[in-house]
Amino acid sequence: MKTLGIIGGLGPESTIDYYQKIIALYRERTGDGGYPEFFINSVNLRKGLDFMAANNLAGMADYLLEAIGKLVRAGADFGLIAANTPHIVFDDITPKSPIPLISIVEATCATAKLRKLKRLALFGTRYTMESSFYPKVFSREGIDLFVPEPNDQDYIHDKYMNELVPGKFLPETRAGLLAIVDRMKATSDPPSQRYGEAGIDGVILAGTELPLILCDPDYNEIPFLNTTKIHVEAAVAKMLS
Repeated sequence: MKTLGIIGGLGPESTIDYYQKIIALYRERTGDGGYPEFFINSVNLRKGLDFMAANNLAGMADYLLEAIGKLVRAGADFGLIAANTPHIVFDDITPKSPIPLISIVEATCATAKLRKLKRLALFGTRYTMESSFYPKVFSREGIDLFVPEPNDQDYIHDKYMNELVPGKFLPETRAGLLAIVDRMKATSDPPSQRYGEAGIDGVILAGTELPLILCDPDYNEIPFLNTTKIHVEAAVAKMLS
């Protein structure tokens, strides 16, 4: 079996979710009563946020490569970054990584393609919603991505950083997030090319804390793409390959 290495802690709550999901899916797939062996390098979230706030992407890339090096020395055969936002530098670190890395973006795109989804809302941190690393991958498959309008982006980012990352999951925040989904489901005439009423047919939960508050697989006939679950499925498949 190939040994997985995870860069975790970005943030801690979703890393716990990765840990539990990997164990559960591994046991489901093998059925032998065993448990998987894998490594987690839980890095300093504060450092990662400081790099992003300063737009120091080179610093972020170097920090992640250093963390990958520790996983390699521990014995990992392949790795993943248990978060969406750091994938802003994924293309920079992949060629320099001593082990293969599974992209959360590529795995999510493959799932969207399989489900024949074509117009997806993108929820995540401000860095994820404003960056091109998601649209770049999805555009290759002819899938359009839409971000919420600016005020809703501010709301999602604020709740994400100040509530979800510290592990606070409030019903009123869930209701606020679902209201944004409702607004983006409505079709405008003509539809916005970037914001708001896009007539979406799905939502990418492109922040690994988001599935912890939007726990259902769908809402109001709009499917949620749980990027944690998708990433875990790709990782376990590789572990067992």
